[in-house]
Amino acid sequence: MRTIVSEVEAVVRRAVPAKTAVRAGRPALLWWGWAAALFLLYAAVGARRQALIRTTGYDLGIFEQAVKQYAQLRAPIAPLRGDGFNLLGDHFHPVLVVLAPLYRLAPSPYTLLFAQAALLAVAVVPLARRAHQVLGRRAAHVIAFGYGLSWGIASAVAFDFHEVCFAVPLVAYALEALALRRWRLAVAWAAPLLLVKEDLGLTLAAIGGYIAWQGRRRLGLVTAAAGLLGSALEFKVLMPFFSPAGTYAHAANLEPGHGSLLTTLALAPLDAVRPEVKATTLVLVFAPAALIALRSPLAWLAVPTLGWRMLSQNPFHWGTSFHYTAVLMPVVLAALTDALAPYRRSGDALARRHVRASLATTLAVTAVLLPSFPLAQLAHRSTWRSTAHVAAARDLLRRIPDGATVAASNRLVPQLTSRTDVVLFPTYPVHWRLYDTGAPVPPPTAQWIVYDRVPAESWPYPPGYWPYPRERQEAELIKAEQAYGYRVVAQREGITLLRR
Repeated sequence: MRTIVSEVEAVVRRAVPAKTAVRAGRPALLWWGWAAALFLLYAAVGARRQALIRTTGYDLGIFEQAVKQYAQLRAPIAPLRGDGFNLLGDHFHPVLVVLAPLYRLAPSPYTLLFAQAALLAVAVVPLARRAHQVLGRRAAHVIAFGYGLSWGIASAVAFDFHEVCFAVPLVAYALEALALRRWRLAVAWAAPLLLVKEDLGLTLAAIGGYIAWQGRRRLGLVTAAAGLLGSALEFKVLMPFFSPAGTYAHAANLEPGHGSLLTTLALAPLDAVRPEVKATTLVLVFAPAALIALRSPLAWLAVPTLGWRMLSQNPFHWGTSFHYTAVLMPVVLAALTDALAPYRRSGDALARRHVRASLATTLAVTAVLLPSFPLAQLAHRSTWRSTAHVAAARDLLRRIPDGATVAASNRLVPQLTSRTDVVLFPTYPVHWRLYDTGAPVPPPTAQWIVYDRVPAESWPYPPGYWPYPRERQEAELIKAEQAYGYRVVAQREGITLLRR
């Protein structure tokens, strides 16, 4: 009897593969379809911002200068960051070198923007795939929607390019491996975080701690030690080595906020939630998962990033703008899946209703937050219409020949980086923080100066903040004409073009 049953099972296995392969392939197509749709969405946001001169030298221009140097097999010197400044001394992100071949083929800021869109989009695949395995197909679509339209990803997409886009898919795939208890694969996905940014070694350490807590102590502890030692090496040795100043460029952000380290540590729990913008951000980070993600131990992987942000002395790190939250979105959605999985497995009717209600809340929160964050820009008519100001800017910038040296306003820099040697007006080769101290600024050496008087849109900066008061810029423009030998070539729509 057993022989007959075995033979029947063998026949069934031989007959079914073709059909099951088709069925198994359908979810994969759906998740990669989500990735393709999100790529188009993110690419559209980035491309329109660049086309409408809404991107900035700080930071798209800086990163393009670094990748441009890599494409020419040179060190990543970024004049926008400072005279002779090696960008590895600003943040440790050698992973940018992988963009060099693409940039060599297509030397344009759009190359960076599209690469970022692709990296952020592909992170949806492991998140949706895992949700499908444990919660079902409909739930997987909710997870994909919650990640893809989350405010953390939206804020990153709508502010230039940043190296953190490499970390997002790495973390997402590592989280899937953790959920599957494939510990070595999780480490393999997470280890490259050390090459993305110096603080992400702490996230690697947290992943190691999670693996150790799950029982693979040796692997987990080794991974945690590698993450901590890697970040320490980057902070203390590598970045100071590459920095022209010989120190970590952002050390001031990490200084004790209360004079002594001991007092700072004692007050850290309170400082993490005050001022109130910090508490708001902490709630909003987990809002896409309706706070349910906090039930999962995977949520602890968000602690390193949230910790350094909330304890930083830089107010920009506390809020919801910029790219700082992007790496947390895979953690939040993976933790939501993990938190709901036991309820789905229980088979109890009340548990199933809990899962449905939780997913509905995730959909609702994501939809409610969407208009308040940058993806909603695609629904604005102004996003799809050019203006006289944009047309004038493009016309004036075309007068600057390829290979020229230029000092340009922050918003005009990414329009020039690929074909000229550009620095920021009015700081020239001096970093803007030094300029703000009142230190002497050397005379400009650029052949051209192009200055835009029209105030930029405020997001993500407070109105009137970036990069310095208009009065100071006007004063530098007058000085360029009267003291440095520049003459006005053309003026249109608030944009002035000068040539030495």
